[in-house]
Amino acid sequence: MVAMAAGLADRGWRVHRFDFPYMARQRATGRKAPPDRPEILLQVFRDAVDQLVGSQTLFIGGKSMGGRLGTVLLDELAAEGQVRGGLCLGYPFHPLGKPQQVRTQHLAAMATPCLIVQGERDPMGRREEVEAYPLSDSVRVDWIPDGDHSFTPRKRSGRTEPMNWALAMEHAHGFMDALLC
Repeated sequence: MVAMAAGLADRGWRVHRFDFPYMARQRATGRKAPPDRPEILLQVFRDAVDQLVGSQTLFIGGKSMGGRLGTVLLDELAAEGQVRGGLCLGYPFHPLGKPQQVRTQHLAAMATPCLIVQGERDPMGRREEVEAYPLSDSVRVDWIPDGDHSFTPRKRSGRTEPMNWALAMEHAHGFMDALLC
């Protein structure tokens, strides 16, 4: 997220990052902590949006679970006039090793524009899996060649992690810029 935030800032976007409470606990204690209950995570996300509403056009999203939570709130916040669209980096379409537990029901009905930037080899949503899911026309998936959940390619692919992050930033910038025109 640090690299993505910096890359988007270099392209003229103001990026606001925040931590969920469990992440702050992990940093403070140095021990891995389980995520907070979904209602707490969603409220923290809403509170972060509330702090920024009115300052400029907002796009919400995040990496993995943060992006998923953003998509859950996206239509609600867009209907309230608070956000323009969503951006997800490495969406967890299903839990690791459990492709039968798909997390796409709300994505099939989504009305607000949302970009999901996904590694082709993401173990929580490989390209061949995701292309079979019924997603709304408002949801666009852009692919990172040979990328995993963090967009890291295999050495034999000829791609590098910086190349894949640059491509992810291009996808994100192009998506958001088009929505502002």
